[in-house]
Amino acid sequence: MAESENIVLETAEKIFADLADAQEINHDKTGAWTAPLWQALTDAGLPLAWVSEELGGAGASLADGFAVLGAAGRFALAVPLAETMLAGWLLAQANIASPGGEMTVAPAGPKDRITQNPDGMLSGRARGVPFAKAAKHVAVLAHGVGGISIALVDAAELRIESGLNLGGDHSDTVIFDNVAPKISKPAPAGFDQTTLMLMGGVVRSLQIAGALESMLDISVKYSNERVAFEKKISKFQAVQHNLAKLAGESAAALAAATSAADAIASASAFDDAVFLEAVSAKIRCAEAAEKGGAIAHQVHGAIGFTIEHILHRYSLRALAWRDDFGSESFWAVELGNRIVARGADELWPLVASR
Repeated sequence: MAESENIVLETAEKIFADLADAQEINHDKTGAWTAPLWQALTDAGLPLAWVSEELGGAGASLADGFAVLGAAGRFALAVPLAETMLAGWLLAQANIASPGGEMTVAPAGPKDRITQNPDGMLSGRARGVPFAKAAKHVAVLAHGVGGISIALVDAAELRIESGLNLGGDHSDTVIFDNVAPKISKPAPAGFDQTTLMLMGGVVRSLQIAGALESMLDISVKYSNERVAFEKKISKFQAVQHNLAKLAGESAAALAAATSAADAIASASAFDDAVFLEAVSAKIRCAEAAEKGGAIAHQVHGAIGFTIEHILHRYSLRALAWRDDFGSESFWAVELGNRIVARGADELWPLVASR
């Protein structure tokens, strides 16, 4: 790990540990914890980590940002840090400066489309946009007659219908009704909606992998504390077997997510090799979220289903993140189509290239 990544990651982890403790947040019913956390993140430059200094950001590398997102997943962070980082990255592709404050991206699903009309206005509907209600601006990928463009839109100009995901975080429908962007520029050559979805999918994969790490830690700790039939439940073979399965799911998710992040960080373009890595990570991490969450709750028994326990903060968010930027079923079909189009003889060389 590079020295710069050490510094960025250590800064993020210290902020999360000080201001995003799951137990304290779980007991705070007013949401008062969000303001100091967001201020600390902003002061550290983390929300705009992927934006160059010339465009108003911190100028951190992709690897630095990916490491921060993995840590954010371990804390099941319920503020739009990942969304703002992704929005800043999207705007930077078109050399658009990022404003301050919370941001999100649209569309957040591969089947939604925002259209840029000949007069420059934006129209369309984007569903499941994370933290749209909390965002001050939205970074938009739009399709127009002249090609694909990237735009910055004031959230106050949009109609936002509130929605919640499984974790209780905003997952809203954003309606663009002939909205004028603050600024709009053409996307770079080769950049399309699939590129945005792949990047968003890897972001979610890292968060899921981080959440699974915490679920494993919480479950192991609980099994060493809970006593049944006069011995710790960690001594029962069935519990040990379940914890081993959970550790396997966590390790598989972490390996897939970090490999995809490394592929993007070291690639010069979102080619077929990156597609394979990113899609495989999203599919595997989504599967791990389902299997791992079920095991963690089974180890905890009834207490794990209570709102007072912190386990749900991780398990439900991991499950909710499965659907953002394309579900595993969507990407499984896309991966199959890509492989079929390349032909059977090209499959192994593609897999072996990584």
